[in-house]
Amino acid sequence: MRALKGKTKPMKKNPNSRRAMFCYLWIKSPIKQVLGPCLTSYADNGSSESHRYYLARRTVLEMLRDRGYAVPNSEIELSLQDFLAIHGQNPDLERLRISTTFRSDPLKRILVIFCGPGVVKVNVIRSIASQIVNKDTLSGLILIVQNHITSQAMKAVDLFPFKAEIFLITDLLVNITKHVLKPKHRRLTNQEERRLLKKYNIEEKQLPRMLRKDAITRYYGLEKGQVVKVTYGGGEITESHVTYRCIW
Repeated sequence: MRALKGKTKPMKKNPNSRRAMFCYLWIKSPIKQVLGPCLTSYADNGSSESHRYYLARRTVLEMLRDRGYAVPNSEIELSLQDFLAIHGQNPDLERLRISTTFRSDPLKRILVIFCGPGVVKVNVIRSIASQIVNKDTLSGLILIVQNHITSQAMKAVDLFPFKAEIFLITDLLVNITKHVLKPKHRRLTNQEERRLLKKYNIEEKQLPRMLRKDAITRYYGLEKGQVVKVTYGGGEITESHVTYRCIW
């Protein structure tokens, strides 16, 4: 028999079959059981806006709890479906507000406000200031913005008689403290700090530094001069060890 002449066409790869094989391997993989479900499993068929609000609000609630504020577990464990049932596909920002008190001091109150998608101008900050009641009992304010904030608006924020923090919503879609490679941070009490400095006969400024703009510093709301204990968990490569950082 004579061989056929001419070029043969290569077989086209079916992207759907590759995707199906990937999903099959992912479901069978033991890594999924360790790391938990992917973020895409929380996706809904509605607007991505509601999904972002859901993730950011959950991270803020976890952040407040880790700072020592009273936050019910039912609020943190709220599913995306339940969130959509309560707030819908286009959540009302007024209803997303969070107000809670410190567990050890009920007089210490903090307020969380979500801003709209537009640029945060000075009139927005003034509007927020006029809506805050009982300013004397408010010890902190967290603003979640989706766009940049003008310099005039920042000046208006600095005039607040309480501590005001600003977070970009995209920085709150994932809780950075839950990363498997992130060490554990804990702020030392004043007594623990004095004991540490006395033990090593050093001053605060001689400790390794952690900047105030560091993501972990902002997550826990740490202030300049405070000392944190950083614990690195042991793994296959490194052993567990402890170090200390001074917020600078």
